[in-house]
Amino acid sequence: MARRIVTGNSGSGRSHIVSDGPAFEFGRLTELWVTESTPSDYGSDDAVAGRKVKLEPPENGTIFRFFRVEPEDSDKSREEVDLEVATAFSVVDATHCRPDTSRHPRMHTTSSIDYVVLLRGEVTLLLDDDEVSLKPFDVVIQRGTNHAWINKGTETAELVGILVDATAR
Repeated sequence: MARRIVTGNSGSGRSHIVSDGPAFEFGRLTELWVTESTPSDYGSDDAVAGRKVKLEPPENGTIFRFFRVEPEDSDKSREEVDLEVATAFSVVDATHCRPDTSRHPRMHTTSSIDYVVLLRGEVTLLLDDDEVSLKPFDVVIQRGTNHAWINKGTETAELVGILVDATAR
């Protein structure tokens, strides 16, 4: 479990630790921080506490999270994987984020620019027309494209993502 340390300023302007404890885990996601506007108020309350976990950031907001990608289970049929993924996306209010899953059931798109770093393990980033294998500390700038994170290895991959609300112009 990730430890999350949040700092702040006291009424007299002195820096201090506001909270120090475990980050909020929800399935394969670890929510670290959420902002609900840009520019954000660094004195605002913790937006993770009590917030329903959603795949996409709030309008004009951001999400900072860890996420895990488990190895693909070759014993599961495509239909089983599709049902599993559809259920998971429903739980995080993201059924609309799966416009074209023809290449893989995990394909999805979000209205965000995502800065993603692979921390541990190996994953393959699938796109509609391409794919690329990632090693630790590879960085992906994911700009609202249809994609999937696939783990063809034997160990869980761990990534960190910063999701920034965005629109196509």
